[in-house]
Amino acid sequence: IFELYIKSGAGNIVVNLTGRLNKCGVISPRFDVQLKDLEKWQNNLLSSHQFDFIVLTTSAGIMDNEEAR
Repeated sequence: IFELYIKSGAGNIVVNLTGRLNKCGVISPRFDVQLKDLEKWQNNLLSSHQFDFIVLTTSAGIMDNEEAR
């Protein structure tokens, strides 16, 4: 659904969407989510698990909720 390009130095992230974007939001304040609790958060935040994604920042880098599993 998206590809990430990280520009060195400036710390900018460009998200190139490969599909249609209907809605985009931010979760604020940021929450620490353990992997074991990720499915609970998905159920609370996403309307459809087939089409919706959560972008996560982790110690292993930036990924979506499917990659984090």
